[in-house]
Amino acid sequence: MVSVQPEYPWWYGCVIYEIYIRSFYDSNGDGIGDLRGIIEKLDYLASLPIDAIWITPFFQSPMEDFGYDVSDFYAVDPRFGNIDDFEALIEEAHARNLKVIIDQVWSHTASIHPWFIESSSSRDNPKADWYVWSDGKNGRKPNDWLSIFGGTAWKWHPDRKQYYFHNFLETQPDLNWHNPDVVREIMKVGEFWLEKGVDGFRLDACNYYMHDQNLVDNPRRTEGMPELDGVSPMNPYAQYIHLHNMDQVENIRSLRRIRKTLEKYPGTMSMGEIVVTSEPMRQTVEYIRGDRRLHTAYNCSLLVNKKLTPRLVADLIEDLSLHLEADEREMICLTTSNHDFPRAKSRWAPNDQSLTPHLERILIALLPSLRGLVCFYQGEELGLTESSISLEKMKDPYGIYFYPYFSGRDGCRTPMPWEPDQKNFGFSESDETWLGIDESFELLSVAKQEHDPDSLLNFFRWFVKWRNRQPALKYGAIELVEASEDILAFLRRTPLQELLCVFNLSEHSRSYFVSFRYGKPIVSSESHDFPTTNLGNGQRMIEMGPFAFAFFERES
Repeated sequence: MVSVQPEYPWWYGCVIYEIYIRSFYDSNGDGIGDLRGIIEKLDYLASLPIDAIWITPFFQSPMEDFGYDVSDFYAVDPRFGNIDDFEALIEEAHARNLKVIIDQVWSHTASIHPWFIESSSSRDNPKADWYVWSDGKNGRKPNDWLSIFGGTAWKWHPDRKQYYFHNFLETQPDLNWHNPDVVREIMKVGEFWLEKGVDGFRLDACNYYMHDQNLVDNPRRTEGMPELDGVSPMNPYAQYIHLHNMDQVENIRSLRRIRKTLEKYPGTMSMGEIVVTSEPMRQTVEYIRGDRRLHTAYNCSLLVNKKLTPRLVADLIEDLSLHLEADEREMICLTTSNHDFPRAKSRWAPNDQSLTPHLERILIALLPSLRGLVCFYQGEELGLTESSISLEKMKDPYGIYFYPYFSGRDGCRTPMPWEPDQKNFGFSESDETWLGIDESFELLSVAKQEHDPDSLLNFFRWFVKWRNRQPALKYGAIELVEASEDILAFLRRTPLQELLCVFNLSEHSRSYFVSFRYGKPIVSSESHDFPTTNLGNGQRMIEMGPFAFAFFERES
């Protein structure tokens, strides 16, 4: 009997490319990337070869948090173009078989949003309960909740003579998702963009939608508790267990409304951002379990500033196996870099800098070999590093508040280098770009790498194309085989294929024992065979160089 590959939705095991729009490509010379800039680079994106692009917010905004503070959910900010540009982007992307996922920031708005202006004007207006308001207690703030961006999460409003709640900046008041009118309006926002032809939503901070309406204090963390993923231990926010300001039971229930909205548009999907958690995998899986919640979600498991070791990745594999309960229809999204965290290449830089090219390749090979969707951040295909930004040039309010204890998010947001011989490396014709150009990116530019067959860019293209042809890597189950001090090995399998995936995550050569059930590597980091010793006991020993990897296919 011949095994047949099951049918899966398009996003299952797909490769997504995140575009931080401000820094991708500036088409009109104002120093800020825009929608037309993305259109002009669609051929490049299609060549990678990815399945989808995720575009960060381009909506009307005062830009206090660079687009994650929306003042009109239905309008394109003029800095990025107009609605005609967006519709053209959808058409041109789809013509190249690229899906388009857009950010939706639904936990809060900008404080200049008309909804908040009306809500703050009195206690009895039609939108009085669209945000989270409180009188406080005995002349003080309502409770001990903190903003992740620093300070208290409560801001006094003199017109309404009440405090309003903000998980992020004080100019980002939280919407009251307990109010059905708010949820209905947010679903209208979603339908507006679905009608424009988007293929999915990335839901920003979606575990922040609901708060405890009793406004109970958050308890303090005690010694020995697991750290919060995604928050610097220097941030007072990390000193609390966030039981009441986020991640409520009602939060999970609210996802059904989002799913039902998307189901009106077959083939669309949702990808949640689950951040600031002490049990990232368990909580992430809660958001995607079954068919009434989100389609997929990602967390900070591979974004945090921990050393890249076999144990780090093995813990992720084991947590997935534990919480997904072998349900092959549930799949999380995996990422090692994005617009909120330092770039992986810099976080995991080797002590021996001569090994950096090997590290770059193993990072590209490892991520899409794990079970899940894959999200690469713009510039990872070029090997971009974290940029160093001085305080006087810093733009990120998060970094400015916590400087010098936390360097903020600007370092991963510097503009893309396209042409080494052009102004601003081809990103913009402007005399001044919104964030400074990193001069060290000259040799990493697209044009420099495009025609070099040995460049990281061309390795990225080749590996992603190969990976997408392997059913075991795209759809298969995963089983941990080994997680020693330096070697990570796991199986990926479907009824059609079984692959043994082996990674040396150290700066030294290491031996690995391979069963004769598996032939020679079908793909590896080496241009020639690994040094091999046949042991005569059904195994052979291979010598893997620093940051080497290999894929072995089981022979029938």
